[in-house]
Amino acid sequence: MLALEPSAPYAQLLDAEPDAPLPPQPKSVRDTGLPQQLIVELIAKVLYLNGKSHLPVLTTRLHLSINVLREVLDFMVAEHVAEVAWRGESDIDVQYQLTGAGKQRAATWLERSAYAGPAPVTLDAYRAMVERQATQAPQPSADDLAAEFADDFLSPAVQRMLGAAMYAGRSVLLYGPSGGGKSTLARRLGTLQQGLVAVPHALVVGQDIVQVYDAALHRPPLARQMRQTPERRSSDPRWVLCQRPVVALDGALDAEMLDLQPDAASGCYRAPPQLKANNGLLIVDDLGRQRLPAAELLNRFAQAQEAARGVLSLAGGYHFQVPCRLRLVFATSLPPSSLLDDAALRRVGYKIPVGALNAANYRTLFRQQCLSMGVVYDEAGLRYLLDELHAGSGLPLLACYPREIIGRVADFAGYMGEPARISVAALDQAWISMFAGALPDARAAEEDPGTRIA
Repeated sequence: MLALEPSAPYAQLLDAEPDAPLPPQPKSVRDTGLPQQLIVELIAKVLYLNGKSHLPVLTTRLHLSINVLREVLDFMVAEHVAEVAWRGESDIDVQYQLTGAGKQRAATWLERSAYAGPAPVTLDAYRAMVERQATQAPQPSADDLAAEFADDFLSPAVQRMLGAAMYAGRSVLLYGPSGGGKSTLARRLGTLQQGLVAVPHALVVGQDIVQVYDAALHRPPLARQMRQTPERRSSDPRWVLCQRPVVALDGALDAEMLDLQPDAASGCYRAPPQLKANNGLLIVDDLGRQRLPAAELLNRFAQAQEAARGVLSLAGGYHFQVPCRLRLVFATSLPPSSLLDDAALRRVGYKIPVGALNAANYRTLFRQQCLSMGVVYDEAGLRYLLDELHAGSGLPLLACYPREIIGRVADFAGYMGEPARISVAALDQAWISMFAGALPDARAAEEDPGTRIA
């Protein structure tokens, strides 16, 4: 069986309508940029697994246009790999099935690769799309940032640093005590990303398929984003229009997770997180808790970001370059100097402290949380919390505490069948349940020793 050579012009189609978020729908096999043999194998595997299938069903399964499929199916019929099982009155009301010889070939192709999903795009087309989307990315303004973090009680200095880092695309290290809101802040930065991106279902690299689209990470556009998006009559269904992704990694990260992951069940590779985060935000939370040194992890990501490309490896040892166009945010509760040497710290664009709230902001946040959780607020109770519990224990006024304390007040009240309200007794009960120790000394001395926690 002869196969057409893949063609380069598909990547050039991306520039045909620079304002359109998705590339145009390919009208022929040549337009797809794929070898005909690859499409033949995909069609054959779907027919082998599903039996005879309507042409529209094949378009839905393989994300290829009817024109492309009809061109390849005509070839397969001529080569006695497939045949028309039934034909209706319309041009698309056609069912295809494999011939006996076609079933034998399809079984062989399935043994080599079980992948029978959406048709991939070429690596060149993906590179071109990522670069185009990176250069067209809108930059957040000071007003955007101020509006997003209006209720987060960030100091003007911290807001300016965050805004400058996002504007310049430089990496960020958020550091400070656990519970200060670093993880929440990092994810909120993702909401500042504007515009939409096109993400391919899959890439073809040599003879292998790499799945890129992840429904858990690549979220559909918001309604307002769609209203602002130029329409195209027909676009390439191998791409999915998404919000700019936010990918968060935690302490469970290890070196293997940063490379391609073979998936025997689907017959393809799963893209690593940094590839899924292209044209979006990649967060490394709890830096220093991972199973590889913090400096090694930071340098690996920083080098790829600076070079705008990274290297991945297939199981056979084949290495290839992929684009790396993303914003990097690291967050740690450990002192940065204990994790990174001076050279590594210099690679981080902005080092931004995220610490305790001042008393006024803590009060405001506490009142807001009472309102949102339906707990009756009491000013005297809040004064007691600040002046006795926090001051007596020396615990800082971290952003995580109001919600945790008020949530426990609501838990105890619900259990007792009582209205949830702030009081000294309710706060003492919540405080003891949160911390592995007694109440501050001044308060504990007034309590019955039998109620204390040793």
